[in-house]
Amino acid sequence: MNDVPGNGVGASPARSDIREKLTGGAKYIADLTRPDMLHGAILQSPLPHARIRGYKIDAALAVPGVVCVLTGDDFPDGRMGAFIKDEYAIAKGKVRYVGEPVAVVAAEDEATARDAVRLIEVDYEDLPAVLSPQDGLKADAPIIHEDLQDYIKVFEAICGGNIASETDLAEGDVEAAWADCDLIVEETYETAAQAHVAIEPCGALAEVAPDGRITLWSANQSVFRVQANVCESLQIPMARLRCLTPRIGAGFGNKMEAHVQPIVVQLAIRTGRPVKLILSRTEDFEMVRARHPYQIRCKTGVKKDGTFVARELEALVDCGAYSDDSPGVLGFSLLMGRGPYRIPNTRCFGKLIYTNKIRFGAFRGFGNPQVSFATESQIDTIAEKLGMDPLELRLKNILAPGEPWFGGSEVGSNGLAACIERAREASGWDQRRGTAKDESRDESGHGHRGMGVALAGHISGLLATGAIVRMLEDGTVVLNTGAVDIGQGSDTVLTQICASALKIPLDRITIASPDTDGSPYNWGTTASRVTYTTGRAVVAASDKVAQQIKEHAAEMFECAVEDVELRDGGQVGIKGVPEKAFSFLQISLRAHWAVGGPIVGAETLVFDRPSVDPKRAVVTGLPFPQLGVYSFACMIVEVSVDEASGKPVVEDVWSALDVGKAINPAMVEGQIEGGFVQGMGMALIEEMVWDGPRLANPTLMDYKAPTSLDAPYNIHSIIVEEPEPDGPFGAKGAGEIGLCPVPAAIGNAIRNAIGARLDRLPMTPERILTAMLGAGDDS
Repeated sequence: MNDVPGNGVGASPARSDIREKLTGGAKYIADLTRPDMLHGAILQSPLPHARIRGYKIDAALAVPGVVCVLTGDDFPDGRMGAFIKDEYAIAKGKVRYVGEPVAVVAAEDEATARDAVRLIEVDYEDLPAVLSPQDGLKADAPIIHEDLQDYIKVFEAICGGNIASETDLAEGDVEAAWADCDLIVEETYETAAQAHVAIEPCGALAEVAPDGRITLWSANQSVFRVQANVCESLQIPMARLRCLTPRIGAGFGNKMEAHVQPIVVQLAIRTGRPVKLILSRTEDFEMVRARHPYQIRCKTGVKKDGTFVARELEALVDCGAYSDDSPGVLGFSLLMGRGPYRIPNTRCFGKLIYTNKIRFGAFRGFGNPQVSFATESQIDTIAEKLGMDPLELRLKNILAPGEPWFGGSEVGSNGLAACIERAREASGWDQRRGTAKDESRDESGHGHRGMGVALAGHISGLLATGAIVRMLEDGTVVLNTGAVDIGQGSDTVLTQICASALKIPLDRITIASPDTDGSPYNWGTTASRVTYTTGRAVVAASDKVAQQIKEHAAEMFECAVEDVELRDGGQVGIKGVPEKAFSFLQISLRAHWAVGGPIVGAETLVFDRPSVDPKRAVVTGLPFPQLGVYSFACMIVEVSVDEASGKPVVEDVWSALDVGKAINPAMVEGQIEGGFVQGMGMALIEEMVWDGPRLANPTLMDYKAPTSLDAPYNIHSIIVEEPEPDGPFGAKGAGEIGLCPVPAAIGNAIRNAIGARLDRLPMTPERILTAMLGAGDDS
């Protein structure tokens, strides 16, 4: 497969949706409307843990304009969940976190619905709450899910009490290996809960047809996961529910699993009218999901020359009230615990603990940034103790091409060494990096500068997908994948892949909007998987179309199929005979009206490479048995730190990513820049803070996230292309890998600047100043 000129693979055409977004024409869930539509509002629990003894809804029902009031008693007993089926559509019998939906109103307008929902009275029996993983593990801790053992689980979950899941991965003999180490470093690290802060809050709209069939539009990352969650929780056949998607205002994992969709569908069923419900920003903070806070103990042993010998990593993870994607996050993060290095003896294990907080779930990086913060910080500590350059220490131990990932998973392509060398050269690492804070003063003389580095690897091969490529009568093409474009540009990228495979201009292809009635199955827009996993299906489906085109042409030319070739611009001809050609229009008209029937290519696949090799590793409780295809990153960051306030400023960033092949280089650069800024927020300012059981900062007045004014002007994007053998045109994922090393790289730069290590995120000015003053406590 070769690149084609124009707007195919390797070019950077504008995103296909850019005009409608710039002009305000894009339709998001809040913009949609249906005739005779009602509006919904939710009553949230004021308590973290309580039994529901009853409801009083008469006052709400009496409000003019109110059509329906539903409580947990009005919902079926179905449970949903990505890994453990532990969650109802709405609280039934018990609430498990402050903010959990307990009742819902449908009214003629949103204001009426919100007024009425406040009139609902709920009789609670208060129960003791679990507010930290440590509390959840105590022998006398209240049990949050009494029926945990009876829940359906989609993997061999190790669970019990308040433990939702345990995972353990081991390769080599860690305990024996400690005796072979010349230096052992053991430290603890802590990361905070981070809100997704997608520009669009969650929402949904449902309508029931006269025949009882339901159509559901929602802000989502997978119409198929929406369909599964709604049908499981409401106990309706999947064939009865059609799920569609409008434009999506970002997701980052927040919209992968259910939010308000089951509630809205139940309201539509009970009222017989369309119902729309859009969460406020505060409700989105309090009700949906967030990045997991981690507590990590990491212990690494090395030789005097810097050779890595052994590592042990233990993670304690706050699950929140419901499991959601959390078992997968824990398991995957532990799989990332060795990093992109050769450490022959490694054990990574951890526990996921139910607490009475908002559910935590998928967030860009899927646990990798938390673990990488710990492991990459510790490598710098080791380098300092050995008197080695931290970049040289990493280079000495990185995975070589052909070497497997932790657990034995195959690594098809590995451009990590090239990432390191290019970032090193571009940043001037060898010339610019100071080694002591007295030598690293910034230009003002009032602060310190430092440089830090971190590496990471991340996957992009996971679960099932499909593609249908259909040639229309005029030779143009419709591409249908079921993959939701959440703003990252996957519609454009997949269209470019199809265009290159068929050698036709981009404007001769349109991509269908995801629709559970007509699109091939796609698990979701998550885990950096769409370009690689769905892209493979697009190439295969396009190849089937190409083969049919060649077969038609061979009959028309009266030659062998092997002698026919596709040509740029939508033509097919005989090899070596440039003057003879048929257009795709001629081929398609023949297929539609004379011979063979319309030309359609379809492909479905599931990623089937094992996550671990049982001959190399011992693994228990890993929810993902099949994942892989690794992208790599090297990030170098330069920071300045004000010595009076402790305020850090990121001055320069060099982010080198091995993405296999950049289908659209401009979009890859956008992923690099966006991933860095989001990771910078995690590193320096973002933190969801609880006042007891209640989230204390559920608004953008109080929750601080980076803006364009905070982003460094100089983010140097470095694209490394080490083609993945079976990737579409060699491509692999780019969406998350650019975020994973950010907190560690910034932390290492701050350490280099001030001479003190911070082991807790976010690294706020107060914590940095405390570390600079030598208080010994960065809390």
